[in-house]
Amino acid sequence: MNALDVLADEFATHRSHLVAVAYRLTGTVSDAEDAVQESWLRIAGLTDAQRAAIIDHRAWLTTVVSRICLDRLRSAAVRREQYVGEWLPEPIVTPIGNAPSPDPLEAAVLDDGIRLAAMVVLDKLTPEQRVAFVLHDAFSVPFAEIGEILGCSAAAARQHGSRGRRALADADPPPRVALAEQQAILEKFTVALLSGDIRAVAEVLHPDVVLIGDSNGKARTTRQIMVGADKVIRFFQGLLRKYQPDAFDRSSPVLVNGDLGFYIPAVPEPTAGFPPVDAHVDAVSIRDGKIVAIYDIANPDKLTRLTNPAS
Repeated sequence: MNALDVLADEFATHRSHLVAVAYRLTGTVSDAEDAVQESWLRIAGLTDAQRAAIIDHRAWLTTVVSRICLDRLRSAAVRREQYVGEWLPEPIVTPIGNAPSPDPLEAAVLDDGIRLAAMVVLDKLTPEQRVAFVLHDAFSVPFAEIGEILGCSAAAARQHGSRGRRALADADPPPRVALAEQQAILEKFTVALLSGDIRAVAEVLHPDVVLIGDSNGKARTTRQIMVGADKVIRFFQGLLRKYQPDAFDRSSPVLVNGDLGFYIPAVPEPTAGFPPVDAHVDAVSIRDGKIVAIYDIANPDKLTRLTNPAS
């Protein structure tokens, strides 16, 4: 093999790590994949002498990916000013019970920090806080190196990381619970909802449960954050009255960023007088046996990777 083939083989061993870094930093699959691909182009474009001067390829590539993601985060703040409604991270949806996938993103979701509840909190940080916190706390990158990425001193990078850590602690996203517990709670919720047993639905929902929808105006979901069990119950009751009775029966359980959720396939044409149904991916966050957050992702741009996720 020539030198570039050897480099490509080495790069493949780092790919899962780089994708995990990039997705955690951006919350967007396409941005993560683009950043990793760009890092390959950059290292492959170096001369043999330049590559020989790199002491640690993994660390060098992590730095390159982080700088690309930092630029994406800064430009995303501008793009989201035009975003319709709330913005949620792009979900990583995987089938339940299938053999392990070679997809590095599917491997990354095993990390507790990539669960949707944690990713939502990360999106509230400034780009600098997010980069410093993620790189140091999740990937053990020294603050001196983070400072070089951010263009600041190590002390300033440490402060960014501390603020990010404090924001995460204040938000207190629930830790991941066992899949068996998730399954029992979601089954109780869906059975009660579809049967119209409002009291049973209320028993599963935390009184201050939040429902967050993400569509960018391209699909039907709530555009405002909905807070409170009563409001959430009325919202779902309205959906059940509006759409054909079997629309939700066709939903399939899937893993959403490693936690149990649902995939609702689209019904693009009106049926029996009922309106079309948009594709949705729903995930929940659970604390102390109750659902504290529901994430409804309906933006079709974030569901392009879903061909048949339940199969």
